[in-house]
Amino acid sequence: MQQAPAITQNPDIRFLGRLLGDVIRHYGGERLYRQTEYIRSASVDRHRGLADAASIDPGLDALGLDDTLAFVRGFMLFSMLANLAEDRQGIAAEPGADLKTALAALDRAGIGREALMELLSSARIAPVLTAHPTEVRRKSIIDHKNRIAELMRRRDAGFAETADGEPVEEAISRQIALLWQTRPLRRERLYVADEVDTATAYFRDVFLPVLPALYQRWEQLIGARPPGFLRPGSWIGGDRDGNPFVTAASLELALARGAEVALGHYLDAVHALGAELSVSTELAEVSDAVRALADASHDNAPARADEPYRRALSGIYARLAATYSDLTGHAPPRATALAAPPYPDPDTLRADLVAIARSLGAGGGPLAGGGALARLIRAVETFGFHLATLDLRQNSAVHERVVAELLAQAGVEADYLALDEAARIALLTRELASPRPLRSPFAHYSDETAKELAVFEAAAAAHRRHGPAAVENCIVSMTRSVSDLLEAQLLLKEAGLAAPGAQPMVMAVPLFETIADLEAAPAIMRTWLALPPVGAAARARGFQEVMLGYSDSNKDGGYLTSVWSLHEASEALRAVFAEAGIGMRLFHGRGGAVGRGGGSSFAAIRGQAPGTVQGRIRITEQGEVIAAKYGTAESAAANLEAMAAATVLTSLAPEELSAADRRRFAGAMAGMSRTAFAAYRGLVYDDGDFRSFFRQMTPVAEIATLKIGSRPASRTASDRIEDLRAIPWVFSWAQARVMLPGWFGVGHALQSIEDKALLRDMATAWPFMATTLANLEMVLAKSDMGIAARYAGLVADRAAAERIFGRIRDAWFATRDALLEVTDQPRLLARTPKLDASIRLRLPYIEPLNLLQIELLKRHRAGETDARIAEGIQLSINAIATALRNSG
Repeated sequence: MQQAPAITQNPDIRFLGRLLGDVIRHYGGERLYRQTEYIRSASVDRHRGLADAASIDPGLDALGLDDTLAFVRGFMLFSMLANLAEDRQGIAAEPGADLKTALAALDRAGIGREALMELLSSARIAPVLTAHPTEVRRKSIIDHKNRIAELMRRRDAGFAETADGEPVEEAISRQIALLWQTRPLRRERLYVADEVDTATAYFRDVFLPVLPALYQRWEQLIGARPPGFLRPGSWIGGDRDGNPFVTAASLELALARGAEVALGHYLDAVHALGAELSVSTELAEVSDAVRALADASHDNAPARADEPYRRALSGIYARLAATYSDLTGHAPPRATALAAPPYPDPDTLRADLVAIARSLGAGGGPLAGGGALARLIRAVETFGFHLATLDLRQNSAVHERVVAELLAQAGVEADYLALDEAARIALLTRELASPRPLRSPFAHYSDETAKELAVFEAAAAAHRRHGPAAVENCIVSMTRSVSDLLEAQLLLKEAGLAAPGAQPMVMAVPLFETIADLEAAPAIMRTWLALPPVGAAARARGFQEVMLGYSDSNKDGGYLTSVWSLHEASEALRAVFAEAGIGMRLFHGRGGAVGRGGGSSFAAIRGQAPGTVQGRIRITEQGEVIAAKYGTAESAAANLEAMAAATVLTSLAPEELSAADRRRFAGAMAGMSRTAFAAYRGLVYDDGDFRSFFRQMTPVAEIATLKIGSRPASRTASDRIEDLRAIPWVFSWAQARVMLPGWFGVGHALQSIEDKALLRDMATAWPFMATTLANLEMVLAKSDMGIAARYAGLVADRAAAERIFGRIRDAWFATRDALLEVTDQPRLLARTPKLDASIRLRLPYIEPLNLLQIELLKRHRAGETDARIAEGIQLSINAIATALRNSG
């Protein structure tokens, strides 16, 4: 293997690192600064090959507990600042992941704007924010980081001072000093309301201003106004699967906060337009529609007598203010003296704004189109009175129990749970065709049933208050039968969100998660779509959504089998939907780590099976990924545009792979998947010692103590791998630098193919294989078997530890070597130098953190009760996750 190139830093990292060093010296003292610098230098030298592993030990051994906490904070902050610098330099950006490049590619393929507009007319792209607990940083930390990013942009522009006259470098130093003195760990557990507030801040500060501006740019690129094909969604406040703290009140809170943000944004925009549009009837023609709006406003101020736009906007503002009060329960921040009725829906508000825009643009010229008014109209179209579409989600087993109780209490079926699938379908179909409700106000229901019914009733109330876009989907986790979906529809009917012979106002969406569920998905959907009311509703809607889960399928079958099963399920579902003549929309439940479907969204969409995107795709965004992608306006714009570009290309660009190659590649992948599955299951589920090995080697128990989410850390009290949530499963392997969910089994699979030329063809010609191997390579580059071996030393049963870790270590090296052979590289990431440099920059900063974490884990598990030990473990988890970036 060739020697890796020297570690280099970009100028921003050196600049921010210097300022951080100055802050540590000033506030932490010279001794801490020198200790930190000694360990940093020794670790960098080791990774440059200039020193051995033991060179770090003297520095680490000299740290007392207080010094350890301060040292870990320093390394965590450096990693965070390095992330910021890299994002600014575009290291995380993907070449060609923009709409301009996508349109050029379509032009070369002979696909014109007409085909694009036809696709966009039925397209729907949605990043869906969830509260899955993988973001370890407090929002205060993220806010300081974003302020530094803003100051760095000002520095880039050549300004020596801030707008307030402070030297820019001093302002950056001040923010870093505030970071140093800001507590990084949450002391109290998060509540659903906290998660709602965090998500709402992203929508307010980023999505609301960014999306309308993006649409304006896309309109210029396309040469026509595109329909609103990209709209954000959320699970926060509606995702009850495994979270008993999400209730009807949570849903109502999320939508009320959303309305407050959306309407507050519109009020500010209308107020600003009122100041801007000083057009006088003495100097310009004004449409009758605007004159009517002006007269209806009852704004009779003499100073505005000849300014109909201002008077019209006064009336619009008054109606918006009344709408704000109606939907949020309190007065808007800026009151109005005018009395007006609230808007009944966003379309009525949009119509008033469009009337103003048409009048301004009637004669052409600079006032025609564009500007703040056009962005406001687009915002109303995109965000409505609800801000983001909120999904309902619950486990199928809960729906099953609730329906069983309703049927029993109504005297319809005493033992629904005892019925077979055919009998369930027959019964549920009859009930859905009947206008009679099952629920009685005179019956007493269990807490679970009452709670679930209250959620559906809150969703119905949301439709009445915020409009039908407020809640559109009811996702059924662990869907394993058609009756699971019918049960959800029956509960929607009980709340008035579905009725016999009518289009359901909320769509029941299956979520297929395990390998077996993915294999069963096509048969389930074939039966589902064949039900006459379901098929008719889907055709009227234009599509039926299906959600595919990456996390649980990975934990169930390993990385390669998971991604291949998802790919195969997508293709099989496409055929089922084509037979039924119904459009398909896939919802991809992806996490941050590769083991949970993470990696490049652009590459992931481009790697989808042909014909499965169809201009429609939803993707979950969760945890640390939200801050990474949407923490600033610039990063949000780049990532949203990458989603749009990838969706357009995947939907319209001609298939480059021949049918023969596709069959050949698929056959090879199917065989590799079986080999990988057997290897993965043999280790994780068939080895009797693996469960205790995993729980002792990794900090999975300590991760559960972090206050990073409202949801309980585990489904049950069981310690079985099957019952463990996917997030701590992946997160804990990342902390121990094994990254097992992202690669184990792949080496076995690659080695099983004797025809290496075939593998090389697959890697170069097949986007699916290229994406799979690129994510694998990143995971291997972030793992370290030397450090992992030290974590394995935490396992009490030494014989089992050596045996199991030996299997893992040997498989890692075999996987790396096989990957390098297939990709024809001398070392990992040789073909992606920017990513290579990014990861290698971090490694010297992660290793000391791992070593300190191991020592703290030993002391904690030995029974030491010093509170600083537990705090140090939590800090180290925070710091390692920050350095690794996509570890959850």
